Amino acid sequence: MRKFKTVFMRGGTSKGCMFRKEDLPEDRNEWDSIFLQAMGDPDPKQIDGLGGTVSSNNKIVIVWKSDEKDVDIEYLVGQVIVGKSQVDYKSNCGNMTAAVGPFAIEEGMVQGNGPVTTVRMLNRNTDKYINIEVPCENGTFAQEGDCHIAGVDGTAAELKVNFLNPAGAKTGKLLPTGNVLDVLEIPGFGVIEASILDVSNPMVLVRAEDIGLTGAELPEEVNRNEQACELLEKIRGTACCMMGFAKDLEDAKANSPAVPKVGFFTRPSSFTDIGGERIRAEDMDICARVISVFKCHKACPLTSASSISVAAQLKGSIIEKTLGLPFNSNGYVKIGHPSGIMTMYPDFVEEKGGIKLNGVAVQRTARRIMDGTVYIRN
Repeated sequence: MRKFKTVFMRGGTSKGCMFRKEDLPEDRNEWDSIFLQAMGDPDPKQIDGLGGTVSSNNKIVIVWKSDEKDVDIEYLVGQVIVGKSQVDYKSNCGNMTAAVGPFAIEEGMVQGNGPVTTVRMLNRNTDKYINIEVPCENGTFAQEGDCHIAGVDGTAAELKVNFLNPAGAKTGKLLPTGNVLDVLEIPGFGVIEASILDVSNPMVLVRAEDIGLTGAELPEEVNRNEQACELLEKIRGTACCMMGFAKDLEDAKANSPAVPKVGFFTRPSSFTDIGGERIRAEDMDICARVISVFKCHKACPLTSASSISVAAQLKGSIIEKTLGLPFNSNGYVKIGHPSGIMTMYPDFVEEKGGIKLNGVAVQRTARRIMDGTVYIRN
């Protein structure tokens, strides 16, 4: 058996293994085997590993000190594809990003100074910069606090995660097709309106009603609807091809399952979340669901929420066209999702010839669950 130091952390509504790059083999060709065994793949039950059988509980984060000016930490995220011998490095995970700052301070990679320390980070999946404000006490991460986020029991210290200039993370453009609103031709279905954005990660958004859903379904109900899931994957695959990530729908499904994400939305709607709490329509601006690696996410991926919040205030987008939300109001957007409500703070300005997206911020929490050694077969 080989053994590697790891820290198992929750970041936002995701969790996974955090590794210091220096503790991994220099040959990156060895990494996938380590990460797959750590999570217990390809067994979809993941009995022989730490994986939690859904995409949000199968994150790998590799962290190292940066040599770049004005950057403290660099990190790379791997998405273990449940049930497959595959690790996808195409996209960042916004939720696990919230764990990187606390991890870096707890590991002594960044000095915790004062009541709040700003950790300046560079995500190497997207080459995008993120600042995270980490509350500190006695030089380390102060985990306890009164911040509650939807999808996580209890409270913890508030982390302010600000994705700086997040537009074009994978495609180089906020609007990869050049259009605020696209009409997609879906094989076996016909045409459907969508907005395709690249904010931290690429995403395609459609109306729930256009795919035969209400938009207020819980994940298991969505997952049982084979017809809707098949259509959503075709929509995702079509957008994937339009952005140049795949040559056809099969290629998109096999080789780019995590990029882009696909989501559907409706107007504010009351529903009972997966924890049994009643979520009121009047407390949200939009009701949305996101598919992540073929399954409906139990919350809302943070990078997807970034795209949704920007689209909600982008004139001519499918959301603005449907719901009439204000354009460029510098306000927040409250998204109703299966675990509650998430508040996003998009910051963009209208410039001559386009939109400049300065950043998208969100309130998150994180917690170190376990640290120790993970054992890997030779």
